[in-house]
Amino acid sequence: MASRRLANPLGPNRWALARYRQASRVLAISRFVAESVVASGVPAEKIAIVHDGVEIPPLPSAPERSQARARWSATPQEPLLGCVGYLLPEKGQEFLVRAMLGVLAEFPACKLWLAGDGRRRPGLERLASELGVREAVRFLGMVEDVAQVYAALDVFVFPSLAEPLGSSLLAAMAWGLPVVAVGRGAVPEIIDHERNGLLVEGPEPSLLSEAMRRLLRDKELAARLGAAARETVARRFTSEGMVEETLRHYEQTCAAQRQAGAIS
Repeated sequence: MASRRLANPLGPNRWALARYRQASRVLAISRFVAESVVASGVPAEKIAIVHDGVEIPPLPSAPERSQARARWSATPQEPLLGCVGYLLPEKGQEFLVRAMLGVLAEFPACKLWLAGDGRRRPGLERLASELGVREAVRFLGMVEDVAQVYAALDVFVFPSLAEPLGSSLLAAMAWGLPVVAVGRGAVPEIIDHERNGLLVEGPEPSLLSEAMRRLLRDKELAARLGAAARETVARRFTSEGMVEETLRHYEQTCAAQRQAGAIS
């Protein structure tokens, strides 16, 4: 039994490819990852999909939400957008910073929180300054209690360019946040456009800005999508479900191996 969490091709690493080919079953965290494993030369019948899962937290009360905002000096009235993840080129935060120009034109008090760190941070800080949006973009760095970030936000944005699944996206949905995400990688396996979130075709700043402004403008839509997002996670992406599904595949594989041994 082997597991696969990345969508990178296995071809260049013949040892890794041999390991996956020899495995009785390969558990991929998404269809997107499963397809990459098949494209690398692993038989499709060996692959099963077991999505990652997250905990479903209690929804924050109004005082808890205000306290979370106050931790980073945000007022209850400020519209807050946020993204959680490593600051890397493939995570797409550059497009999010650029999108703030359009957001601020309609919502001048809006703030963007980027929780996480990485090698792209200095460049993103320079970009925010060059665009004149530095005061609106808050770099939180690594946050130990990231639940405080989710509890504070109005809208979660996920601009990743080719995510194998998206644990921070699932976490935001579990918090009942309306989400905007780039419809690439495994994201379309999670987000059904206009049912439990908004998908944009690519990471273009204009598309991200339009979707974010739509959710800030339409509170009813944001609330409906947030509730549907939370329901989606509760139904399909819980940590308990992930464990149960993993155990089921292990049991099936062990039973098949025992049967094959008995027959031989």
